[in-house]
Amino acid sequence: NEQTRKEKTEAVETLHAEIDELEASIAKLTEDITELTKAVAELDAAMAEATKLRQEEKEKNLATIKDAEEAQTAVAQALTVLKEFYAKAGEATALLQQQPEM
Repeated sequence: NEQTRKEKTEAVETLHAEIDELEASIAKLTEDITELTKAVAELDAAMAEATKLRQEEKEKNLATIKDAEEAQTAVAQALTVLKEFYAKAGEATALLQQQPEM
């Protein structure tokens, strides 16, 4: 009987030790979860900020591309005007040079 009581006491002590270990493990895991949740929240905030910055940069780049295209069109039009002007000026000069001498 005393042997049985001693075995059961040892079993209870072993179980209490396991309970203590598991409770410590639960506390550690709860702390880890809290830290990881905080880290995830920080990463989400950083990602949202990066996405916002990329969107702003995209809008700026689109505006720059539009301005460049407009400038390219304006340059092409200016070149056309200049070519026409110099072509007419060349014709006028040629006509002046072709007039018979008197």
